[in-house]
This record gives sequence, C-alpha cells and structure tokens, in this order.
Amino acid sequence: MKKHVKVAAALLFDKGKIFATKRGDSPFPYVAHKYEFPGGKIEEGERGEDAVKRELQEELDMEVTVGGLYASHTFEYPDFIITLFVYECEMKSDFVLKEHESYTWFAPADLKEEEWAPADADILASIKRVFGGIDE
Repeated sequence: MKKHVKVAAALLFDKGKIFATKRGDSPFPYVAHKYEFPGGKIEEGERGEDAVKRELQEELDMEVTVGGLYASHTFEYPDFIITLFVYECEMKSDFVLKEHESYTWFAPADLKEEEWAPADADILASIKRVFGGIDE
C-alpha cells in the first residue's frame, strides 16, 4: 500500500499573477525541477490552514494570511498518493528562497501543465477558468 501524504499549499496572487516555486533535485523524478504551489505536509492533528502558514514560514520566511480553501485534489504518483489542499493566501512579507531553486509569477493564461508537478498541474485549468485565463 502506498503512503498517503496530505499537503497544504498557498495560492498567492499579486497584480493578477500567481506565485510559484520551482523544486530542485528530488528522489522523485516526476516532481524534480517542476513548479508547485508553495507549501508542505500537514502534520498529524494539524489544520491545513495552520500547515500552510507554518510551511511558508519555514521554506520561504514568508508571512501570510490564510483565506478559504480554493481546491482540494487527490493524485496518485508512482511512489505515493497525495491529497493537495490549496488555500487562497495573502502575502504579508517579502520572502527568501531556502528550499527551492527558483520562483516566478505567472499570468493565469501562461500556466502550462507540463511545467508543474502533476498533482499541482491538475488545478491549473480551474485557475485559468476562474482567474481569466483561456483553457483552450
């Protein structure tokens, strides 16, 4: 039976663009050097809203205000299963990359699934639709 991981991530907007972090090397090649919504594992007994706040502080030295749940999605990778909870968040501070190789701001119309970790990529069509991108 595959390990099931629950992850809380942030959907951050500024001036109509979405913040994305890019993973570096990984033991899982299907997520290495791919963009993702920043965040991380939800610890046992932890609320998703608290996890996303903690993870952004740990990984980016970023303070955020956590809003509502934008989407949740379960995805099966070859080695594990992930349930991703994406929360709408507001950036309250600057940030420092500590664990990622880079970051970027994407206009919704410029989101390309093949550049993202597969679990995160499944949410991009919804973002394009909701926030003004064209999903055609």
